[in-house]
Amino acid sequence: MSIERVTTVVVGAGHAGLAASHFLTERSIDHVVLERGEVANSWRRERWDSMRLLTPNWLNRLPGLDYDGPDPDGYLTAGEVVDLVERFAAVTRAPVRTSTELTSLSRTGDDYHLVTSAGELRSRSVVLASGACNVPVTPAFAAAVPPTVRQLTPFEYRSPASVGDGGVLVVGGSATGVQIAAELQRSGRQVVLSTGEHVRLPRMHRDKDVLWWMDASGVWDQRYDEVDDLTRARRLPSPQLVGGPKRETLDLNALTDLGVELVGRWAAVRDGWALFSGGLRNVCSLADLKMNRLLTTFDQWAGITSPAEEHAPTRVPVRTRLRLDLAAGEISTIVWATGFRPDYRWLDVPVLDEKGRLRHEGGVVDSPGLYALGLPLLRRRRSTFLNGIADDARHVVDHLATY
Repeated sequence: MSIERVTTVVVGAGHAGLAASHFLTERSIDHVVLERGEVANSWRRERWDSMRLLTPNWLNRLPGLDYDGPDPDGYLTAGEVVDLVERFAAVTRAPVRTSTELTSLSRTGDDYHLVTSAGELRSRSVVLASGACNVPVTPAFAAAVPPTVRQLTPFEYRSPASVGDGGVLVVGGSATGVQIAAELQRSGRQVVLSTGEHVRLPRMHRDKDVLWWMDASGVWDQRYDEVDDLTRARRLPSPQLVGGPKRETLDLNALTDLGVELVGRWAAVRDGWALFSGGLRNVCSLADLKMNRLLTTFDQWAGITSPAEEHAPTRVPVRTRLRLDLAAGEISTIVWATGFRPDYRWLDVPVLDEKGRLRHEGGVVDSPGLYALGLPLLRRRRSTFLNGIADDARHVVDHLATY
């Protein structure tokens, strides 16, 4: 079988890969985009039914494609995100090859050799845009959970109907965790939420979406090389936000009002018991402090001195459970909202650190001609969001072109 030659291969046909394709086309660099499934595959296959983007529609900017619909202050559903990304692919005429799974990427001399389900390619450069959320992360002690308790990840959770009767333990205080916990509690299940460090934000601040403030004030534009502890910043969970017509705040207080029971970070399983940290009050106090500090930063930027709406401190019970008997029948299902990681099983180039993270400097990977897009805080704090991909992709393709 002959090996196809191309200047650049882009891995992944989500918004990041398509943005790379857009700028490669602008520079007349021949390329192909490989996609294991369909365009916007993860939004089609790996999202629960009620999920919406955290960003209001007017913020969902892609290169050359701003939002022009009738509801700028609304929040896209997963299906609407698929439509947006498909439209982007059509507008940019991206050379996408769907149903093409990459099984090996290695370096041969000055080139890269790619083995796929549809044949082999050789290229001078490769852009890794396969996403940061390919594999749900669960702790090693999940294996010690009694077999009578069903375990799900956000990839397997679709709606309350996909969870059996009985109580549910949701693990993780990110946007994913609080949204699933609220949905399950409203469905009639009794939910226990286990959370450690989290990012608390109100949906609205001074009658504007909090992400308007992040965008307008420049907080989102902080560069990766201006962040004090970049590794930690890239590991932070997504903020406790939910998109919806009511523009409601969904923090731990809101969950408590719904009847969700809060416990600390799940630390271990011993003899069928889940053991929780006793530090819930401390992590909640820290989240409150950081939220208030950020809101003050917004006001200072805007020159506002009048008092803003006060946000009550997180209400932590005087006593929280430190352990829970998983074999007693109180909990029938666990939902692990404990984060995700990229899937680099096919990457045969030595560019991963000891924890399996890609070594890169603002998207320029530690191997000549290899680049990355779509990772948290790749170049700026907004990198994870749709409106952050244009600057990231432009910079990466500029560097690639000079290479």
